Amino acid sequence: MKQFKWFFFLSLAVVLGSCSSNNGELNGVPGRSAWFHPQPFGTVYIPSGTIHVGANEQDVPNAMIAPNKQITVTAFYMDDTEITNNEYRQFVDEILDSIVREKLGDKFYVPLIDPITEEEMEGHAIDYRLKIETEDLKSGEINDLYYQGNEIYYRTKQIDVRKLKYRYDYVDYRAAALLHKQDAYKHSRAEFKKEEVVEVYPDTLVFMRDFTYAYNEPISTMYYWHPKYDDYPVVGVNWKQARAFCHWRTFHLNASYAENGENLVTAFRLPTEYEWEYAARGGRDQTMYPWGGPYVRNAKGCALANFKPGRGDYGADGGVYPIRVASYFPNDYGLYDMSGNVAEWTISAFAESGHLFSHDLNSDYQYDAKDEDKETLKRKVLRGGSWKDIAHYISNGSRTYEYQDSCNSYTGFRCVMSYVGRSNRDKK
Repeated sequence: MKQFKWFFFLSLAVVLGSCSSNNGELNGVPGRSAWFHPQPFGTVYIPSGTIHVGANEQDVPNAMIAPNKQITVTAFYMDDTEITNNEYRQFVDEILDSIVREKLGDKFYVPLIDPITEEEMEGHAIDYRLKIETEDLKSGEINDLYYQGNEIYYRTKQIDVRKLKYRYDYVDYRAAALLHKQDAYKHSRAEFKKEEVVEVYPDTLVFMRDFTYAYNEPISTMYYWHPKYDDYPVVGVNWKQARAFCHWRTFHLNASYAENGENLVTAFRLPTEYEWEYAARGGRDQTMYPWGGPYVRNAKGCALANFKPGRGDYGADGGVYPIRVASYFPNDYGLYDMSGNVAEWTISAFAESGHLFSHDLNSDYQYDAKDEDKETLKRKVLRGGSWKDIAHYISNGSRTYEYQDSCNSYTGFRCVMSYVGRSNRDKK
């Protein structure tokens, strides 16, 4: 009997010991597997590094707002091209879809498996679309989404794009970080929760608006929606709309990860102007252009970017307006169109002396201007130059600005995502 009791207690100790890998030592929380930051589709990895930013030519006025400075930038993923019309259209269509679903109370939202058969669907994700039967909408739940009365053209039913608004909230970490720890306990987290409501449809008339006494109606009426321009960079998008796109894209990706039980990733966002310049240089320090050389043409005389080579000569580089993304060679990081095609929004606020007071680690200066703020506070840094700019503006170190609530025919954007960890070469 004593032997049985001894065996019982020994077995119990073994079982209990096997349930805990603790053993009285500091081993951390068990069951946490290794994780590597997955690379989002359409992005390239930009490693951490140190580089000189600022003007690279003997231009006294430009050197005053872009003095040379050595900084360190930590790793991130960056879109290999500008966001295209078709990619931005996915954002707009999903906003429309969510508005309709909200109005209908989700009662008409079902999987649409045609035009392919159930057998063809095997091995593929179900394509969820909005399927609305005409007889179900006699009460007119969504009629107010369409143009009404005298605004109807050609007797067609068209969505009123002014109704396409994206509502999202975020946490103002910068405001929270200004509080000391003992003061933070006196505040509610709700104080740092901000809400934005943004009209997401791009301004399709910017080509006409930007050039007085010029005939740009054909490209204005076709550029955003026609399939010929699907792979061209989206324009007519202001800074607030670009930032809203980044928020939606983050939610879109993380929702997929959460559904599959995977860890979430850092947010998509606009790059800081220093991340943009660091990426544009492609690992080459103090170079004039992303391709490394000081010239805008190669040895055969071919232009290396889409810009304005000479007065009145827009097409000498192969494109008059914006052209299809990735039409020119990439830089050493694999990034296309870092010079020319369209200038690109950054998250950074523009200050003439920004290079002087920003830190040398992940340098940045941001200011979230409100509608009532003065105009100079609404300036955001543009980088890269565009199809209508001369060579000076497409150099790596050139910086200019546009107002956050304005849009035009020569400004687009691309997204970045901060890398979680030291390097993608780490084993753990």
